[in-house]
Amino acid sequence: MKIWSNSFADGQPIPPRYAFGKIDPKTQVTLSDNLNPQLGWSDVPMGTQSFVLLCHDYDVPSVGDTVNQSGVEVPADLPRVDFFHWVLVDLPADLRDIDEAAFSSGVTPRGKSPATPFGARQGINDYTIWFSADHDMDGDYYGYDGPCPPWNDALVHHYVFTLYALDIPVLPVEGNFTGADVRRAIEKHVIDQAAITGTYTLNPALAPKQIAADD
Repeated sequence: MKIWSNSFADGQPIPPRYAFGKIDPKTQVTLSDNLNPQLGWSDVPMGTQSFVLLCHDYDVPSVGDTVNQSGVEVPADLPRVDFFHWVLVDLPADLRDIDEAAFSSGVTPRGKSPATPFGARQGINDYTIWFSADHDMDGDYYGYDGPCPPWNDALVHHYVFTLYALDIPVLPVEGNFTGADVRRAIEKHVIDQAAITGTYTLNPALAPKQIAADD
């Protein structure tokens, strides 16, 4: 199976329009367009009954003490963990394309509705946990919310969009299911998979071209 995006090239920076936050020279970070990127795929294996799409960042700091703190840097050697940005299941087997902005267009405080096109279902992404102590942003964040890595991180973050072809039409997950729940549920049901990776940073020292492009 093959997957691609017209929004960014594999292994290359994700444009700010597909991010939750973008660099602001005056305030460090400001909200961005938060559009989901376009995705397309082909060479789907026989027997596919549905698709699952997950997007995760594997460079998230495991300890948040220095995240977005002036005068310090999140060290590159700090252990990292996964952060899910998109959890989408039960995509129909005949689907071959997701349009830009079909699932997300703008930042929605307290999270977007779980309603979806194509009859698919969306789980909650990990902004649900991140904003749980924020009175103005607390809520269930369904669907896609894009990159917003720490602006003082020494690492450029990597965002992996993985499409799984499954041998079942409906994934056995319910309620506010998470990316981790989906990973467990798809075990023994994956016929094939394909992935595309984009990079993103809010650290001005690591992204001079990104700042120039957004001015």
